[in-house]
This record gives sequence, C-alpha cells and structure tokens, in this order.
Amino acid sequence: MEKKDIKKVVLAYSGGLDTSIIIPWLKENYNNCEVIAVSANVGQGDELDGLEEKALKTGASKLYIEDLTDEFVDDFIIPTVQAGALYEEYMLGTSFARPVIAKRLCEIAIAEGADAIAHGCTGKGNDQVRFELAVKHFCPDMTIIAPWREWSIKSREEEIDYAEAHDIPLKITRETNYSKDKNLWHLSHEGLDLEDAGNEPQYEKKGFLEMGVSPIDAPDKPTYIDLEFVQGVPTALNGEKMSAKEIVLALNKLGGENGIGLLDIVENRLVGMKCRGVYETPGGAILYFAHNYLETMTLDKMTAHKKQELSVCFAELVYNGQWFTPLREALSAFVESTQRYVTGKVRIKLYKGNMIKAGVWSDYALYSEELATFGVDHVYNQANATGFINLFGLPTKVQATVMKKNSK
Repeated sequence: MEKKDIKKVVLAYSGGLDTSIIIPWLKENYNNCEVIAVSANVGQGDELDGLEEKALKTGASKLYIEDLTDEFVDDFIIPTVQAGALYEEYMLGTSFARPVIAKRLCEIAIAEGADAIAHGCTGKGNDQVRFELAVKHFCPDMTIIAPWREWSIKSREEEIDYAEAHDIPLKITRETNYSKDKNLWHLSHEGLDLEDAGNEPQYEKKGFLEMGVSPIDAPDKPTYIDLEFVQGVPTALNGEKMSAKEIVLALNKLGGENGIGLLDIVENRLVGMKCRGVYETPGGAILYFAHNYLETMTLDKMTAHKKQELSVCFAELVYNGQWFTPLREALSAFVESTQRYVTGKVRIKLYKGNMIKAGVWSDYALYSEELATFGVDHVYNQANATGFINLFGLPTKVQATVMKKNSK
C-alpha cells in the first residue's frame, strides 16, 4: 500500500520513549492519519498508569488496554518452561511476550479496518522480527510501519529531543535512559554504562533493580518453598492452590527478596551482532529450576536427553520470533507428551542469590532408593554386570584385537 493511501494505523503502544513519539511522528509523516494505540497488559504494572490520557493527548484517537496476562502465562510461558528452553541462559522474557502482543494487535487491526500496523522496535533489535513475523502470520497482507527504519532520528538522546520539542511527557531522564522491557516474567536493562562490557552492573545502586535486590542485600536467613506440579504445570505454592500466573507473581516476590534470577550476558542477536543485557527474572529462575528438578526424577534417560537436545531448537525458535510456525507447534506436541508424568512436589532453599535443592517427591519417580543404595539390597544382582559389560564392550574388544594383529 502506498503511503498516501494509509488512513488508519494501529500502533503497538507502551507509553515508553519510542512509542510516545511515534504517535505525532505518524501523523506528521502519514497524512495526519488516524492512530489507534494498543497497549497490551503482560504484567508491566504501573507502566500502564495514565496511558490513556497520554496517548490521546499526543494524538491517538483511542487507546485499547488489553489484559493478556493469563494467556501470556498459560499459552507461552508455561510451554516454554516445560520445554526447558533457554537461549544462551536467557529465559526469553521479551521473546515470548511479543507473539501474544502481536496476535492481539492483529485482531484489533482487523476489527478496526486498519490500513497498517506500526511498532517502535529498532532496526538493530530482535523485536522487529518477532512482531512482524506474527503480523505476517495473522495479517499476511497488512502494511507494516517501522519508524526506526524510516525516520532521521539516530539515538535515544535525539528521541528525547523530539519528545521535548513536542511537549511529550516522559518518565525517564537522560541519566536514567536505560532501554528496558518489563512484564510479569522479567525486566531487561540495556544501554548506558552496560554497553561497556568492562562495567559491572550496578546491582547495589538504589533504583537499578526493580524486581528484587542484590544477593549482597538479601536476608542472611534462607527461605524454603514448596512447589507442586501436575503434568509439568505449577499448581500450588507452599500448599496453597494457585493459577500459574499467581504462582509466577508470588515467586517473583520470594525470589526478588532473596536476590534470585539476576543474569548478565552478552548474547547473539538474530540480526547478527552481540549485545549485552542484564535481566531480572526472579520467579522464572525458580520455576525453571524446580521444573527441571522434578524432571530428573520422572523422565527416563532417553526422553530426557532428547528433550534437552530439542530445547535448544525450541529456544532459538522463540528467540527468533518463530512461535507461529509448524516446527514450534510440533516441538510443543513432543514436550506436552513428555510432561504426562511430571507430577510431584519439590522443595527449594533460596539464599542470597542461590537456589539449593532441598527435597523432591513424586508418585511417578523413576528413582529407586532400593536399586541405587550402597547398602544391602535384594533387587539387584551385581553379578549380572559381567555379561552386560562383555556385550557392551564387544565392539571395543574386536577393534583392539584387529589393530593388534595388523600392527605386527
């Protein structure tokens, strides 16, 4: 669609620096088009406060605020945790939030009869790919506007200049201008001093961490928690039945208080460059740890090893924005089948940034104390190992025999 024909644009709107200036920019550069802002509630808390007034004041015709928190947890977070999917240690907090947001964005764009969908992702990042692949899945013929790939603005400092010139209120200053992404699963920090890989993150500096504290500032007394799972889904915390979303939120508080879930990594972006990010994922770190702990008891060796192998592929699909693909769906079907007996309870001790295993129980445990004991048992005949080793070692013995004969 030609620029002059675009009359109505649906914008993925967070109210942050990028999307705050995009509303007036769209109206200036796209024939005073109507801009409909869509804010997805994926658990970013008070970041949603005052958004409607701000969006309308800066030129939007209306603002949708869509609560996607339950769908986000149940349909995106939990399947990824069950897969054990980590991208270079990163727990994919931004990655799997984008498809659920883009899905709703497309639904609203179709309902509103929009001509285009716009987003505030930069041309250097991964999110542009994640948003646009989802749009191509749900709205294959929709025009996509990515201002960062069009406008003359080159930096976040120039964005602030534009905002000040257009009287757009901001919650940041030039000194606190980290690039952040927050939802109920995590908070990411990029930019400023973190761009120098030689700088230590300012974990103890007031205001840097938002979801918890530095391990140094965590209590000197450990916190014990009990987590229960049914078929790989968390169902109870400390004996209290909860939804998966409620458990994540409760674990965020407990983990944050104990300095759990801090990650400082240099990761390989999809677009080809390395970038440095600091992530806070207190509840997520506990959930991954606990789920894996239970799986060590309930999954057989071959399934566990194949699942671990495929988890890398699953993580790359999520990171690369390929959630809505046949391969991701196929992997999820495999993962779901592996979770049939991942039911039980785990106990974890949280202490100054550490997660320590403190007990695990399952009616489906494949671990047998009677078999594994170093004491007296009546179920394992150690003499059977002789025949097993002879057969298992037969190829090695034949190879050595042939080599010895031919070396003379």
